[in-house]
This record gives sequence, C-alpha cells and structure tokens, in this order.
Amino acid sequence: MTPARDPLGFIRTHTRLRPVPHAPEIVLHVADEATALWQKTEDELQEIGLPPPFWAFAWAGGQALARYLLDNTATVAGRTVVDFASGSGLVAIAAAKAGAARVLASDLDAFALHAIPLNAAANGVANRIATTGANLIGSDAAMNAGCVLAADVFYERDLGEAVTAWLSGLHAAGRTVLIGDPGRAYLPKARLVPLATYEVPVTRDLEDAEIKTSRVWTFRSA
Repeated sequence: MTPARDPLGFIRTHTRLRPVPHAPEIVLHVADEATALWQKTEDELQEIGLPPPFWAFAWAGGQALARYLLDNTATVAGRTVVDFASGSGLVAIAAAKAGAARVLASDLDAFALHAIPLNAAANGVANRIATTGANLIGSDAAMNAGCVLAADVFYERDLGEAVTAWLSGLHAAGRTVLIGDPGRAYLPKARLVPLATYEVPVTRDLEDAEIKTSRVWTFRSA
C-alpha cells in the first residue's frame, strides 16, 4: 500500500516518539534519519504527489515558540488559538499544554493532518486540538481567535509576503500574534520585535547546524 493510501501507517513506520529537544515536556513522532525520509518522499513525489515531510521534524522556530508558550502560559491560557502551518503540531500542542481552551492547527499537507492528532494524543491534549486543511490566510477562523501562532513559515518570498500582510493585519486588529523563527530569509525583521531568544538543538541534516539561535517575535506597535 502506498503512503498516500495509508498515511498513518507511513508515519508510524518512518518515525518514532521522542521528546522535543528544547521542549522535552512534549513528545513527537519524528524521523530518525532526516535525509532518508526526505529522499523517500522526493523519490515518490512525482509518482503519488507526496509532499516533503515537514511534519516529521521539530524545526527551530517551532521549538522556540513551544518553549516560550510553556514558560509563559498566560499568553494562551483560556484562549482560542490558531496555529498556522502547524506541521507536526508542536506549537499547537504547546499551546494546549499551556492551557489554551481550544486550538485550531492548520496545514495544507494531508500527512500533517494525520500527524497532528497522533502527536496530540501522545501528549494528552487531543480533545483540545482540531485540525483544518484550509488556507487560513484572510479567514474568519483566525480573526475570531484570540491568539495566532506561526513558526518557520518565512522560507519563501511569496508566502512570506502573504503571511506578513495577514499577520500584521491581525495584530492591528488586536489579536496576539507570535512568530517563532531562527531568522529565515523572508522574516520581516524590520516590522518585528523579539520577545525571547533561545539556543535550539536541531538536526544538522536539515539546518546545517547543531544549534540554531531562534527567537519568538511579535509585530511592533504602531
């Protein structure tokens, strides 16, 4: 059976449950060998449309934002939260563990939409995390939330510009907007202020480093 027909089986076969290095209170189904899983999905991409496995790793910005939420629970406690481009669900899980009333985790990757509930269940917060495959940019779901979270999303120009415009609008409308990012190419630093800085252990195969200085950001006030 192909991965597309059995995504949960694919996830379980190619990952194992491990603590997140910079947020060990959380466990995730992650890949042991980054390059092996990435190559597997690349080999099958054209044949079955399998996207790169962003959901199989704890990225630097997500680890930083998760750590921040766990250490600053008042940020999300009792609130409705949106986690944009959730991937593994790491940040959504951190928000739920920090006391968020409800978390909507969004991702366009169907595999992520299977990985997120699996990881949420492993952390005992499945009842407070819902998933959506809809594109939330400009959506009512984000506008109706009290807090919007986004980690590791500024790696492409067009996406970065669209997300910047959307998140800055949410900030201007009074929503709490938090970004986790290690300084990726299209992060709009001039419009942001850092709230916290972390030295995050990462996978060298993915980040070309063993430690990434990563920050939690929010938009500057007008």
